[in-house]
Amino acid sequence: MDAYTAIIGKRDRREYTSQPIPDEVRHRILQAGRMAGSSSNNQLGRLIVLNDRGALEALAPAGRGTATMLKAPLSVAIVTQGGSAFDVGRIAQNMMVAAWADSVASCPQGVQDQEMARKALGLPNDYSVGMCLAFGYPDESVPKRESRPRLPFDEVVHWGRW
Repeated sequence: MDAYTAIIGKRDRREYTSQPIPDEVRHRILQAGRMAGSSSNNQLGRLIVLNDRGALEALAPAGRGTATMLKAPLSVAIVTQGGSAFDVGRIAQNMMVAAWADSVASCPQGVQDQEMARKALGLPNDYSVGMCLAFGYPDESVPKRESRPRLPFDEVVHWGRW
């Protein structure tokens, strides 16, 4: 799948099969996050593969809607030491698009309780969880949620001025 098709075709999915994600696909997803650009090339983002079930279960209550991570074959926390939300978003989007190019669905998971998240993951006090991501092969037996239509191109794109 080419990059443009992956970008415009990607939709968040919260239901996954139990099929494991092959090592080479997992590596590409993580590498895509690692290669994301960052402000002033500060590279403050770090990735924690949430393969410790105890840590994952302790982290899940730190955010609304994070139960998806408990069912996903791969969950990743993007942590940062004072990095920007924009940089976290760049890492997340790179990973989700790379995953989709390999037919792996994903869904971002927000974390609201940073103290709980730091404790669950053993993070130093000056680190925080910017975003978590759940990945898995889509469970086609679960009906897809109806996508909300996108605003028309001319309503979103302005030329020169508003």
